Amino acid sequence: MNIIKNTALILLLGFSSGATSVIAYAEEAAKSSVYSPNEAIMHIEAAKVEIIKNDFVPPSQHIKEARAASEKVTGNPDTVKKAHACIIQAQIKIKQGDIQGATEELNKALELYKSL
Repeated sequence: MNIIKNTALILLLGFSSGATSVIAYAEEAAKSSVYSPNEAIMHIEAAKVEIIKNDFVPPSQHIKEARAASEKVTGNPDTVKKAHACIIQAQIKIKQGDIQGATEELNKALELYKSL
């Protein structure tokens, strides 16, 4: 009878440790899938530099790339949506020729992304 109890206990411990290690791997994989806003921040800052130089073609390209990168960013959903909306507004204002407004929108987006 003791052999059966010991065997059952060993099997139970083996299964529980196996289940725990699977959970640990799943958490590690979830952490690695978080997308950082660093790429979007890099493109936003490059666009700001180009706006200051008054070159309208490169900033629109950097804005497009920042917009594409911002769609992948994970984090607080409200903050990510607001930052993405700021990038879209900056893109619209650049097309209208509103340099000051575009710069303000890009600054808002930078603040939001840096708060993540």
